[in-house]
Amino acid sequence: MSEPHLSAGVVVVRNPREEPEYLVLRSYNHWDFPKGEVEPGEPPRQAAEREAEEEAALRGLRFHWGERWRETEPYRGHGGLKIARYYLAEAPAGTEVDLPVNPELGRPEHHEFRWLPRRLAERLLPPRLQAVLAWADWTIAASGDAHGTHPREQE
Repeated sequence: MSEPHLSAGVVVVRNPREEPEYLVLRSYNHWDFPKGEVEPGEPPRQAAEREAEEEAALRGLRFHWGERWRETEPYRGHGGLKIARYYLAEAPAGTEVDLPVNPELGRPEHHEFRWLPRRLAERLLPPRLQAVLAWADWTIAASGDAHGTHPREQE
């Protein structure tokens, strides 16, 4: 069996110190966070930042939680088996989300975006991403505390 392709993305949060809201994007009937395939030789976090800009016009994300990441279990996607690695970042106050046209597609990659609290976001996200959302929410709530890491998480 071949190695899964690695995608990288960002769980983008706003208002993390008050009522955290997460950015979710819809493509057809599928909800996800901004993410895409890691290019050869590209560091995964750099790919995650690039994808957030390409898919949602997000720049200047604040990675307060450092280089921590959480991966999905392997799943089937376009082009075969994949794993998606997500980093956690805060959108600066006043950040506007846009769904720019992808030049290769001639249309935006996503049809809709929403900022949602965890309980509403988890209703839309597939099971493989609910664990990522729970990790992000836990990481925000535990900021500054020492905790063990999940097997598919790195600090």
